Amino acid sequence: MNAGRTARERVRAELVREIITIARGQLATAGAAGLSLRAVAREMGMVSSAIYRYFPSRDDLLTALIIDAYNAVGEAVERADAQALARGDGFPERWLGVCRTIREWALAHPHEYALLNGSPVPGYKAPQDTVPAALRDTVVLARIVTDAHEAGALEPEGPCPEMTDALAEDLQRARNAVQMNVPDEVVVRALTAWAGLYGTVSFELFGQFNNVIDARAAYFDHAMVLLGRLVGLKFTVF
Repeated sequence: MNAGRTARERVRAELVREIITIARGQLATAGAAGLSLRAVAREMGMVSSAIYRYFPSRDDLLTALIIDAYNAVGEAVERADAQALARGDGFPERWLGVCRTIREWALAHPHEYALLNGSPVPGYKAPQDTVPAALRDTVVLARIVTDAHEAGALEPEGPCPEMTDALAEDLQRARNAVQMNVPDEVVVRALTAWAGLYGTVSFELFGQFNNVIDARAAYFDHAMVLLGRLVGLKFTVF
């Protein structure tokens, strides 16, 4: 009986993976808003009613795609920082390596990046199930900044504007989410830099740099160094 259940579980897992793979292809052709369980079933040669045994709704399939994409970029970032640590890279090099990894992943997976960071899908609200995967890359950034702060290696340029109580509460929530044991000023600088990173990637991926910036990789590196300096990282190579 156990062997039978295991075999069925393997078949189910393979079918789920095939469904997700085909759905990922739909992102490239129809976009997230055009994702259709019936179309996926048709491509698999499956009756449309059967696919609902695996994903009861389009939103369930979207959630699976979102979690897969967040985990993919998260794994790439974690691997890049682990390799940087193994090489003995400093905090600025670790920061730049993480930023480059996110850009490289986005350029290699534009439709999945758009699913995570593009226009919201009408009628869809991401459940809490997506949060752990969504935080994986941010946790790596938080660790780099926290490590640098604890080592006394952060030297921010210029004072930070005074914060309201409401903003301080928001920063505490952000700090708790990624276990970032640093002062408010460091949190707000890191959050601003993280937003700048994804904004820069989005500008490139969604065409805002067309006819403006041709040297995209060079511009990206310069922008990430500027954002790193905002946090207080000391770059010596730029």
